[in-house]
Amino acid sequence: MRTKLYVGNMSCSHCEAAISEALAKLDGVSEFAIDLENKIVEVEFDSAVVTLSGIITAINELGYDVEIV
Repeated sequence: MRTKLYVGNMSCSHCEAAISEALAKLDGVSEFAIDLENKIVEVEFDSAVVTLSGIITAINELGYDVEIV
């Protein structure tokens, strides 16, 4: 499954690195791309292993606001 997320308060390379690290640690996330300029995180994941809400929660726990695009 692939989804796009808008992370409105992602604003710098530190934000990008923190989100990258969190996504890399999640089982079931096979690929992700972060577009810092447009504040978009595109995630490919196995929904049998990790849920979309689990991915959103992982990003929220870092202090970021997430919306499904």
